[in-house]
Amino acid sequence: MIDFVAIEQALVLLFSSLTPWLVVVPGILIGLVFGAIPGLQISMAMAIFLPMTLYMDFMQAMLFLTAIFTGGSFGSGVPAILMNIPGTSSAIATAFDGYPMARKGEHNQALGIALGASAFGVLIGYLILFVLIKPISGLVLKLGPAEMFAVILWGMTLIASLRGDYMLKGLIAGFAGLLVGTIGFSEAGVLRGTMGSEYLLDGVPVIPAMMGMFAASELLRLVNTDYLVENEAARKVNMKLLMQGFRQAFRYPVVLLRGSVIGVFIGAVPGVGSSVSNLLSYIETKRRDKNPESFGEGNPKGVVASEAANSTSEAGSMATLLALGIPGGGATAVMLAAFAMHNITGGPQFIREQTDVVYAIIFANFGQVVLLMGLALLFLPILANVVKVPMSYLIPSVLSLAVFGSFGLTGNMSGPITVLVFAVIGWLFRRYNYSVPAAVIGILLGSMAESSLLHSYQISGGELGYILERPITLFILALLFLSLFGSKMMAMLQRRSQQEETTV
Repeated sequence: MIDFVAIEQALVLLFSSLTPWLVVVPGILIGLVFGAIPGLQISMAMAIFLPMTLYMDFMQAMLFLTAIFTGGSFGSGVPAILMNIPGTSSAIATAFDGYPMARKGEHNQALGIALGASAFGVLIGYLILFVLIKPISGLVLKLGPAEMFAVILWGMTLIASLRGDYMLKGLIAGFAGLLVGTIGFSEAGVLRGTMGSEYLLDGVPVIPAMMGMFAASELLRLVNTDYLVENEAARKVNMKLLMQGFRQAFRYPVVLLRGSVIGVFIGAVPGVGSSVSNLLSYIETKRRDKNPESFGEGNPKGVVASEAANSTSEAGSMATLLALGIPGGGATAVMLAAFAMHNITGGPQFIREQTDVVYAIIFANFGQVVLLMGLALLFLPILANVVKVPMSYLIPSVLSLAVFGSFGLTGNMSGPITVLVFAVIGWLFRRYNYSVPAAVIGILLGSMAESSLLHSYQISGGELGYILERPITLFILALLFLSLFGSKMMAMLQRRSQQEETTV
């Protein structure tokens, strides 16, 4: 399974000269900056700097783009922790416990934990990719539209169940998000839900909606507070506490490993990957914990679970790109463009004929982990100072950044309007205990769910028996059923056994 001759050739490619490594440090810094600024996406950073790769050889271009990817995967968790603003959809779950930790003055530890988990995630993700790249690619090929739709439904139900006391409200929020995600033209050319507005022909802009529901609505809620962290002593930036948090991440090896495995295999599913993997890892960690009610209140395990899966999903999406030539998301779509620019096509033939290049890309990411840790530790103390900014300055600054960033994304007023509308919706959701994350993930996955369902219907001819011929679909649907009713069924069985013991 492992080609040792190719390994030797890969090491020669990487270390025969320092030229390939000259672009790694700038790449990681670009990723950190773009990931840490709300509204700026990793894929946007990669697209902006893609023309530069024309002047590089293929190996150097891949190192540059994967370095941006690696830096951005961690950088997106920084605003999630400090301001409850996920830099990307892959850092949504990081905010669940990272932000409460920051509010309690534990922002240094939370950032250190995120860095430790993220670095470990990249390392384990590429290690799994190194060993299992061919089996993973074979598994992904077996996933059709029916399996994709089942994965999306399963993810939605898991997200809705995050707050057990309000599961029904979570489901309502999630499916409301799915409906919002289908606004505009469908693949069949049908126009839905635009209410006559030309701005909605292409659907609701996802990133502005996410910024409105997560960031703007939270800022509206904090309007009467003075600082993000109320305790003045706790607002200090402390490298010792950052390092303490970094070490703390490794106190939860089971959480790290579970998140990494989830990240790789869910990350390999095209289009779903990082948007869902961090949430699945978080939910599974919460479900297995002895104290699940502590999640959402600042439990470090929540940050570890999310960041491990978030960063590891990079390796999963790279697996589909390298082995199948299929981009797993926006970032790998840009990499696919770089492949084309260098007249290279990903897929089984690429792995078979250029195994040394594949291994070199994987080994380069091991080196990037070390550089990421060093650069992030220099970068974090600067960003952590945001907790010292009075809310009277921070709120208008962040809102302005969100509004201008959304305008830059859409190129018209639909972006700023979307931010403001969804800020109000997010505030109402928080007030009446509806799940904001479920709604946002619904919006993210709405069009994909519709597309998968439509393709499944076309393939099956409308026959429900088609599902019975898809064992992977049945397995995922069984997991969906267990996630919805498993805990209640276990509780009923326990009560029944206790009653029987009492009777005896």
